[in-house]
Amino acid sequence: MKKSNTQSLGNVIFEYLRSMGLETPLYEHRVMNAWPEVIGEAMSKYTGELRIFNQVLYVKVSSAAVRNELMMRRSELVTRLNAAAGAQTITAIVLR
Repeated sequence: MKKSNTQSLGNVIFEYLRSMGLETPLYEHRVMNAWPEVIGEAMSKYTGELRIFNQVLYVKVSSAAVRNELMMRRSELVTRLNAAAGAQTITAIVLR
């Protein structure tokens, strides 16, 4: 007997997360986890606290040289982080 109302497990989980309002926090978590991989391990040692508020990623940076390098690459980093998250999660990066 063939069921006509079948869905993949991934779709069911995705719909559940969306209905519970957990879709955005999931994508934000993916962005934060992808940060060290996207900027590189050496540069990530000089970054500290990461926060996302209103689609803006706030990053605390302890080195002026690293801050300058990240400032020049901001648009590229936004694109790569959103690709890693799988959705348009952030629109800008603010370095402090």
